[in-house]
Amino acid sequence: MTSQTLKLAGVAAATIAATMWGGYEIGHSVTPLATVTAPAAVRAGQPLAAAALPDFGSIVESYGPAVVNISVEGTVKTTARGRNPFGQLDPDDPFSDFFRRFAPRGKGKPSEQITHGQGSGFIVSSDGIVLTNAHVVANADNVTVKLTDKREFTAKVVGIDKQTDIAVLRIDAQGLPTVPLGDPADLRVGDWVLAIGSPFGFENSVTAGIVSAKSRSLPDEGYVPFIQTDVAINPGNSGGPLLNLKGEVVGINSQIYSQSGGYQGLSFAIPINVAAHVKDQLLAQGKVTRGRLGIAIQDLNQGLADSFGLSVARGALVSHVEAGSPAAAAGLEAGDVVLKFNGDAISSSAELPPKVAVVAPGKPVKLEIWRKGKTQEVTVTVGEQQPDKVAAADEAAQPDDSGRLGVSVRPLTPDEQKATETHGGLLVLDSSGPASRAGIEEGDVILAVNGKQVRRVDELRKQLADAGKHVALLIQRGDARIFVPIELG
Repeated sequence: MTSQTLKLAGVAAATIAATMWGGYEIGHSVTPLATVTAPAAVRAGQPLAAAALPDFGSIVESYGPAVVNISVEGTVKTTARGRNPFGQLDPDDPFSDFFRRFAPRGKGKPSEQITHGQGSGFIVSSDGIVLTNAHVVANADNVTVKLTDKREFTAKVVGIDKQTDIAVLRIDAQGLPTVPLGDPADLRVGDWVLAIGSPFGFENSVTAGIVSAKSRSLPDEGYVPFIQTDVAINPGNSGGPLLNLKGEVVGINSQIYSQSGGYQGLSFAIPINVAAHVKDQLLAQGKVTRGRLGIAIQDLNQGLADSFGLSVARGALVSHVEAGSPAAAAGLEAGDVVLKFNGDAISSSAELPPKVAVVAPGKPVKLEIWRKGKTQEVTVTVGEQQPDKVAAADEAAQPDDSGRLGVSVRPLTPDEQKATETHGGLLVLDSSGPASRAGIEEGDVILAVNGKQVRRVDELRKQLADAGKHVALLIQRGDARIFVPIELG
């Protein structure tokens, strides 16, 4: 299988590491320093000075002692049948299927098997506060923190926040070295950064690269605007710091994008301001409280922008407003485009959830929205996000063929409205032409056209007749709602 996947860069059991080491070739593809292209100033005849390159060594000497290695031990229940004598293997390990098929089989009651893993972290307070990733220490029975001076401490897990993948540890020590925290907002794409961690168990390894993108949104990670880099990050680097050239931590290395399980040029770090906010709440109250509006949002492309009369495809398009939510109480509607949040411009939908999350519940915020061709300001009193709460996102008639759109539709029956939790809407029976090219499928439910609700076939006909070259359909497919831009025939 060659599917591309996002992988957590953290726990690497010793047995896994040994297997992966065995597949590497040593001394391959080494580029001599002399072949590296020189800067323009050097090509013009000026001498190459060592100071022209980043001084990574000084940064490591000054702040490397604050980076720690984390070892975890836990137990998993297993049965005698199919138990692997070689220990717990990663499901993505190429040998896992082999051992699963050919490991000795037996009979017996469930038993417990000890598992081991490794990760990284860094000290942010001289009295023993350590930051790392939640997935490094999740379900661990014992956590050991090892310093660069070889001292080892048993750590207490103060708190874990799985939604941002942040964990706070405490060790019983004083006068520890710390690393300063920087501001990710000051980072520019192209800036040098370096990482310190324990890839594959190689303690205190240093790698460097550049910031390749900012505010990346990853699947199921709506509260984290990730920093994307090309710094070499591998299993075991999880929880380690990403530092700028001032030696300040600007992120926590968390995930890699890989086809093989190893580094392939795309690494993702949690911005340190997000982590610091979580840390402060976990230390103060043992849990994390997040703000909530109660809307489902999506990005705009040029087609959607044209449909809503926006000259530039920017902002967060509201595709659903949850009944009884703070957004509903403030009058937000599907089809509104959030352009600013408390005065901060919103370029893409990924920028909005982290801004809402850090607002204390009960606090009012101001949204600048685009509605029906003009801007408005709306004040919303932020609610509280509940654990595991996910915001979503007439009589039957004969099918009707709406030629400009290319769909055959009919109104939903009362039972269908109840099943889909909608009030009206038109069920797509067949799709062709413009609708098919835009991805509209049989079984989709058309809820609105250009932000205006449709419950009957004649309402759809009228909206299409009044529309220009582009139209935006609000579609429900399963539990998800999304606007689909369509260029009409």
